[in-house]
Amino acid sequence: MYKKIALLLLFISSTLFAQNTEIKGTILDEDNIPLMGANVFWQGTSIGTTSDENGKFILKKSPDTNSLLISYIGFKTQKIEVTTSASFEIKLVALTTLNEVTVSKTIKSTNNSYTSSINLQTMGQKELLKAACCNLSESFSTNPSIDVSFSDAVTGNRQIKMLGLTSPYILMTEENIPSVRGASQAYGLSFVPGTWVESIQVTKGAGSVINGYESISGQINYEILKPVNDIPFFLNAYGSIEGRYELNTHFNQKYSDKLSSTLFIHGNTRNSKNDMNDDGFLDGPVGKQVNILNRWQYNDAEKGMVSFLNVRYMKDDKQSGQVNFNPDVDKFTTNAWGSEINTERIEISNKTGYVFPDMPYQSIGFQNSFQSHKQDSYFGFNQYKIHQKSYYSNLLFNSIISNTKNKFTTGINFTYDAYDEFVALNFSKDFSRIDNSVGAFFEYTYDNLDDFSLVAGARVDNHNRLGAFLTPRLHIRYNPWENAVIRASVGRGKRAANIFAENQNLFASSRSFSILNTDGKLYGLNPEIAWNYGLSFSQTFKIFGKDSEIALDYYVTDFQNQAVVDLDFSPQQVVFSNLDGKSFANSFQAEFSIEPVKHLNIKSAYKYYDVQTQFATGQLQRALQAKHRFFTNVAFETHIREKGQQWKFDVTYNWLGEQRLPNTASNLPQYRLDEYSPSFAVFNAQITRTFSSVFEVYFGGENLGNYRQDKAIVSAENPFNGYFDSSMIYGPVFGQMYYAGLRFKIK
Repeated sequence: MYKKIALLLLFISSTLFAQNTEIKGTILDEDNIPLMGANVFWQGTSIGTTSDENGKFILKKSPDTNSLLISYIGFKTQKIEVTTSASFEIKLVALTTLNEVTVSKTIKSTNNSYTSSINLQTMGQKELLKAACCNLSESFSTNPSIDVSFSDAVTGNRQIKMLGLTSPYILMTEENIPSVRGASQAYGLSFVPGTWVESIQVTKGAGSVINGYESISGQINYEILKPVNDIPFFLNAYGSIEGRYELNTHFNQKYSDKLSSTLFIHGNTRNSKNDMNDDGFLDGPVGKQVNILNRWQYNDAEKGMVSFLNVRYMKDDKQSGQVNFNPDVDKFTTNAWGSEINTERIEISNKTGYVFPDMPYQSIGFQNSFQSHKQDSYFGFNQYKIHQKSYYSNLLFNSIISNTKNKFTTGINFTYDAYDEFVALNFSKDFSRIDNSVGAFFEYTYDNLDDFSLVAGARVDNHNRLGAFLTPRLHIRYNPWENAVIRASVGRGKRAANIFAENQNLFASSRSFSILNTDGKLYGLNPEIAWNYGLSFSQTFKIFGKDSEIALDYYVTDFQNQAVVDLDFSPQQVVFSNLDGKSFANSFQAEFSIEPVKHLNIKSAYKYYDVQTQFATGQLQRALQAKHRFFTNVAFETHIREKGQQWKFDVTYNWLGEQRLPNTASNLPQYRLDEYSPSFAVFNAQITRTFSSVFEVYFGGENLGNYRQDKAIVSAENPFNGYFDSSMIYGPVFGQMYYAGLRFKIK
């Protein structure tokens, strides 16, 4: 029975359903206090891991040895013989002499995998707590692989980029179920509260074929806290000088040894009208959000089954525009320019898995999700309404071929999207439609459990508007020497561009909209198709005896077709068209991290982007995309004192080089912008004081250098003329922003 329980718990923690033979354990000291950062590895191999903040670890079994070594600084190294897959509880004995030395390392807040064939980075809760992290769009400020910026100067919406491409080219999934897509593409990240998130997995380049065909530049998967592991009560309160207040509460209940449930409640309000740059427009929207998730988890160890059920409701209302705008009297008039975005979202999802008790390498998983996303909005005189009802189903089967070095995952999935979409710009049209697809996939994994592995996958899909097509992807890993890994990948992605939902930031302008090509099946356009090629190298090493790591990667995304959004044709127009020429994104990143002294971690990165597209006026660098970026994060923690008392300090520095601005040469002189933006830097910092294991407070600031973009809105003084445009945003608008909050737990 214990073997079944251990295997089942391993299955729960996996991103997909379990397919490897692994062991699980907890490392404690003599007083039963969990030891975080203990080294656990198979003797004579490089296969190992470290224990988490609860002293727990999960480790793949070695085919070469049963001898497991556990070490931790200040404790005797312990060796045990593993002959079963049961869960272990290991107590380490403190050293009585200083003549013995044990090598150890502190668990990282962000972990780069050295054993995965895919270029995978995992952000844990420790990383997410480095910033206020009020929602998912704000969770990446300390991650150099993701670029975060504002989409426009009116809505306050943040957008993310990976490999130089915006979020529509990133597959966003919640526990490997597609989530932020279609109608929710523009604002969906702000609808996921940060305290709900357990971890985030960032995959660069072509992802797995299991999760679909839409991924082009990468995949971001976030895991929600599991009821079986959650604490009885959690509270997070947040407030900022910009008038933003948030409250998060988690209530967890264990009904039996098989059934657990967590109720997540999030509420926020933004009630202050701020105009720090004195342009007459709000720097950010006012409004409120209510977000409720009830998550159930059922485990049946006897039957080898686990299941999750999520039921969620969210309502978000935003108002933005001129400071004196009153929607009750000014809506659709020239009294004052204003905008409202009202969103209501309902989600129901289920995941059920079965692990064969006598065959731990074999499992079946079934995922289902229904989503209703309704948005009613206007931007001045422009109106946009969309209601997307989606159903997603995925059936997976995992097993091996001959032995555990050869594994495979196969399955089928189905996607249904019904769109009610109405656009009233310089034209009025109903774009309602139904998209559906059915696909089958097969992914083979070879791992010699030492220095080489590969993942080769392909899927075939039949879409009512994209047609029938093949999606191949390949990932290769090689460890040339100790603590080094080289990866290569190639893959194809295909997607239907939702040109209006994905470009809502352009509605807050006086631009007219037109579509040049009208013979395609997607707003008259053809589907977007791109190949992504990647090469990366990572190495951990010692500098003067200190742990260090360097990571280099280079990715190329080459579009065969793209829904081109042309802002350079005319400053008074937006032109959508099929690609006629070349469009590509070349991305290079060099990242270096070091722990010069214990508890002090420094992480720096340089990024270079060459992103070009053929527009009507020629081959141009993509607008509002810095070629050069530099990032540094410094994190320091004091030693944990009695009762868990501790200080934590985090500082993040972002420098952005000049960015090409869309052409405004034909505007009147007072409405023209420079050809390039100036370079600028932004500092963020946070201090956390932990008073005990259950209570802590934090306070911090963003944009401490008080940099503000000059002329963030073109023609802000007269938004009803033909030159008004709030989409030319390349830097902060608000200036310095300070916040504070507290976290309280009942364990």
